[in-house]
Amino acid sequence: MSTVIVKETHALGADAAKKSLSTFESDISKYGMKLVWNGTNAEIKGTGASGDVRITDNSVTVTVKLGMMAKVAGVNAEKLEGSIRKRLKAALLPS
Repeated sequence: MSTVIVKETHALGADAAKKSLSTFESDISKYGMKLVWNGTNAEIKGTGASGDVRITDNSVTVTVKLGMMAKVAGVNAEKLEGSIRKRLKAALLPS
């Protein structure tokens, strides 16, 4: 099992950062994954992958654990990390 961890800093505050992640949430839904929120933290649920999102006043950390189904499907952990990083940066840009 591979684990991908991406941490991005921001200056939005926790609540604003959570609101900014709506585009990220929409992006991952295309891959059959969803975020189940509990305050400013979320659990990532999906076929072949799981993980969490942790939001603080100055950072967002996304952890994705790829299961055997993801590996069989050909998910590349390095490409996934790059994709998550790109989407997080875009979502957390100050408006």
